[in-house]
Formats: sequence, C-alpha cells, structure tokens
Amino acid sequence: MKKIFLLIIVLVIGFGSVYSQQRYGFVDTEYILNKMPDYKNAQEQLDKFSKQWQGEIESITAEIKDLHAKFRADEVFLSSEMREKREKEIHDKEISAQKLQQRYFGRNGELYKKRQELMKPIQDDIYEAIKEIAKSGSYGMIIDRANGPTIIYSNTKFDLSDKVLYKLGIRTK
Repeated sequence: MKKIFLLIIVLVIGFGSVYSQQRYGFVDTEYILNKMPDYKNAQEQLDKFSKQWQGEIESITAEIKDLHAKFRADEVFLSSEMREKREKEIHDKEISAQKLQQRYFGRNGELYKKRQELMKPIQDDIYEAIKEIAKSGSYGMIIDRANGPTIIYSNTKFDLSDKVLYKLGIRTK
C-alpha cells in the first residue's frame, strides 16, 4: 500500500513538473492586423467594393420609389390591365433589388468572397509567424486575446504581438 501511495506521489510530482514547464503566450491579432499595411489596403479595397455595390442597390431602390410614386399618381387613370402591368413591373424591380443585395452582401455573396480572397493570405502569414514563434520559444499554447473576453488577466511580458509583427517584417515603436 505504501509503495502504491509513493508511486502515485512520484507520478503526480513528475507530471506536475512537466506541466509547469509548459510556456503560454498570447497575441492580439486585432493589434497585429491594425499595424499591417496589407490589411489596411485590403480593408480599403473592401470598403470601395462595398460602397460601389451599395450605390447600385440604392439606385435601384430610388427607381422603385419613383415607380411607386408614378403608379400612385396615375392609378386612377389606368385600366386594370395597365395597373397589373405596372404592379408587376414594380414587383419585378423589387425582386431584382433583393437578388442583387443577396448577391453582393448575402451569406456567400461577393463581399464575403472578396474578403476571403484579400484576408486569407494575411491571416495565413500571421498564423505561420505565430507557429514559428511558438515552436522556437517552446510555447505550449498561444491565445488570441482579440476575439472576446477569454483572458481575465494577462501579464504583458507574455504578449507576443510585437514579435509576430517583427517576424512579418513590420517594425513598431
């Protein structure tokens, strides 16, 4: 019984020392991204596309408003056939605007695809830099503190964000 108890204590101490040697670090990817010129350029391009596409949709929406106004003004003078034709025209225009909005801004729309195209290489570079730092520094875990309140307290001496920027060739300070 004493031998088993002694063995358990040795194992617990052994595993405890192995785990206590684990190094942890954190990065702030939001901070890193905001320091990267490529990210700023990509964001500007996305904003440009977004404004252009939003302008297209607003133009069609203004057309629809005009069609509604003309229809209301002329409605009493229109035959039932003409009324139906105008209502269909307005309805078709509304459907077209909805489809266009979905195409540009929907779940897998043009803006999403553009964001993937422009941001993925930047995210991959950051990930590779973090991976290299983690391996060379023997870090067991690196936590991203930018994406929510997952860390309540962190010592800034473990912040690797500037090292990641340095690895990416971006100098700070």
